[in-house]
Amino acid sequence: MVAASGKIAVVTGASSGIGAATAVALHRAGFQVVLGARRVERLQAVGEPIGARCLPLDVTDPESVRTFCAQVPEVHVLVNNAGGALGLDPIAQASDADWQRMYDTNVLGLMRMTRELLPKLEASGAGHIVNVGSVAGREPYVGGAGYNAAKFAVRAITQVLRLELVGKPIRVTEIVPGMVATEFSLVRFKGDQERADRVYAGMQPLVADDVADCIVWAVTRPPHVNIDEIVVKPLAQASVTVVARNL
Repeated sequence: MVAASGKIAVVTGASSGIGAATAVALHRAGFQVVLGARRVERLQAVGEPIGARCLPLDVTDPESVRTFCAQVPEVHVLVNNAGGALGLDPIAQASDADWQRMYDTNVLGLMRMTRELLPKLEASGAGHIVNVGSVAGREPYVGGAGYNAAKFAVRAITQVLRLELVGKPIRVTEIVPGMVATEFSLVRFKGDQERADRVYAGMQPLVADDVADCIVWAVTRPPHVNIDEIVVKPLAQASVTVVARNL
């Protein structure tokens, strides 16, 4: 593991789940962390115990992104974690609002944060962009078209970034989780706790710390080592739709 003392890491969507776990894990690895999210009170609950700088951030709002990034004069690692799914409707019943929100958050938000911070990442001499994707960006499934499209886009953006930045001191990694027990399903099903619980019934999913471990490992490799992608799933999950359940 390469020492991270003094290096600055920015984490988006850091008020809960994978983002919050990543903030804590990066702090423990020696990074100074700057956290962004819409839910500022929850963000502060995550960041204050670890001495993180907590700033309001809505990645779907270009002005919010510019304001946030202007307050970060130096950065070595950017973790584009803000995202999520909405709904599980077939295309015939697709919601314009849900699809727009998923694209704005997962795709345009990632683009805005990356575009704003690229000059500072390059200036650091050892920058690293980590995009949190999903197995939904590898394998389509019924009802997943909107989220599939967004996460397939994350995969494409990550690969294009690696092509565009080759020769520059910026590494590019995609972290690709399978089933993770966070607020993900509760948000997807708009607060329906019973439906969200059924997603993980009879199996042991990953937890946010498992994904955070992958992120910290990737960003603490020697500077000449680029981890292109890490696909991480629970033992019980063979694919997006093939899951062993003890029911």
